[in-house]
Amino acid sequence: MIELTAREAAEKIKDNATIAIVGMGLSGFPDEIARAIADRYNETGHPKDLTIKQGSAIGDFKERGTTRFGIEGLVKEYTGAHIGAARGLIKLANEGKIQCHCLPQGMIVNQWREIASGKPGYLSKVGLHTFVDPRYEGGCMNKAAKNDVVKLVEFQGDEYLFYPSFKLDVALLRGITADENGNITYDHEPMVHEGLAAAEAAKKSGGIVIVQVEYLAQKGSLPPKNVKIPGAFVDYVVVATDKNACWQSQAGYYDPSFCGLGRKPVKKIAPLPLDERKVIARRCAMELRDGYIINMGIGLPMGVARVAAEEGCFDRIITSTESGIVGGIAETPSTTANAEAIIDHGAMFDFIDGGGIDMTCLGMGELDAEGNVNVSRFAGTYYGPGGFIDLTQCSKKVAFCGTFTGKGEYLVKDGKITIIKEGTIKKILPHVDQITFNGNYVREGQEIVYITERCVLKVRDGKLVVTEIAPGIDFETQIKALVDFDLEMAPDCKLMDEGLFRETWGGLAEAMNRK
Repeated sequence: MIELTAREAAEKIKDNATIAIVGMGLSGFPDEIARAIADRYNETGHPKDLTIKQGSAIGDFKERGTTRFGIEGLVKEYTGAHIGAARGLIKLANEGKIQCHCLPQGMIVNQWREIASGKPGYLSKVGLHTFVDPRYEGGCMNKAAKNDVVKLVEFQGDEYLFYPSFKLDVALLRGITADENGNITYDHEPMVHEGLAAAEAAKKSGGIVIVQVEYLAQKGSLPPKNVKIPGAFVDYVVVATDKNACWQSQAGYYDPSFCGLGRKPVKKIAPLPLDERKVIARRCAMELRDGYIINMGIGLPMGVARVAAEEGCFDRIITSTESGIVGGIAETPSTTANAEAIIDHGAMFDFIDGGGIDMTCLGMGELDAEGNVNVSRFAGTYYGPGGFIDLTQCSKKVAFCGTFTGKGEYLVKDGKITIIKEGTIKKILPHVDQITFNGNYVREGQEIVYITERCVLKVRDGKLVVTEIAPGIDFETQIKALVDFDLEMAPDCKLMDEGLFRETWGGLAEAMNRK
């Protein structure tokens, strides 16, 4: 191991290099080295034409993270699962100045393992019949992108997607402590990210491994089980000089409850305010059953756990996040206070892709007449699917949730909902802009439900239909009239539970007991 400054590390990166970035949020991201790479390029024009490969969203949605590479000429190709935080790179993608691809998070996270072991690529059913499938868009997010990062193949009579391996020149990683032999720990990291697999992939490819750390320790002083990347796999270590380059997460520099080195005192959770979002969260919670291992997306879906806690049912379920966190109180997908276990990011996706999640609750940016959902691209704004494709195609039950229209105003009171001002954004459309979930490509036995504040919908015979309607809502004027296709009410359509629309509900325990 050789110790370098951030600028010296930046000088080790050659033009046209392919670089692996790992982690989630600010976890795992070497921000001081990233700044040095950008500064070197602005001063010298090198390194140029880089290819960046990442899994989850990396950054704080402001200036930190892979958005630092959003300088014209520095990057030629950008691939990620969730890219929404890299606003500088997204701008270049919108302008057609870089190639931009998005692929399922589980595939990207675990492809490093395939490269490291010398395999030709990653074979999976995840992504079939979504925008990732070459028959649709092949993961291309803009016109500049080439449809060559994923192939459709047949294996033993079944269709699969094949994600070919590639040569990795640099693994650009972050840990917390390095000893004098280059052994790396993740002590304060809120997740066990895929840095080891990326390091092994770089070494297999004849590339280099650069790790930013916060502390340097004497050789032999680190407990062996705490070492997540052996020094034998590390070429260069950069000890950061700026604490702002070492934030644990978007939430702040360091919280011991996020990494298992402390526990927050958990006070009684304040009830969510009674509004349309709480109604949706309550109805989603009705899909829970005892012992479910669940995954919840950010935003509105996170309210489902809050509802379970309010209703005294939180101990009847097991929470998890894509980052590898089991149990605890999730604040973001990468940060959970008081977790019961923090496992490897890739191992969690093995569990997800293998069908281990009983239920996932996720948002729906757009929903169409066939039950297709889009969360990855809207009118030129790129986000990518993150773990959405893995979760929706592999979980036993999927509850999509969101308001029927965007930017509306509602009053929830006395067992019904009143629309004060109809939303100005149509979210249920004849066709979504991009297929992140295919409503007609559903595994046998998989349950899919779409939940809004005014109705519940399902796909029957290939068509979206309303199966439940909220008290106080008129189907013809407040549902059917707001969509540009023939949305029908199912013959067995029923009224949503009036208790969902009252200050005190108390109906979750009974709902969870149903078979």
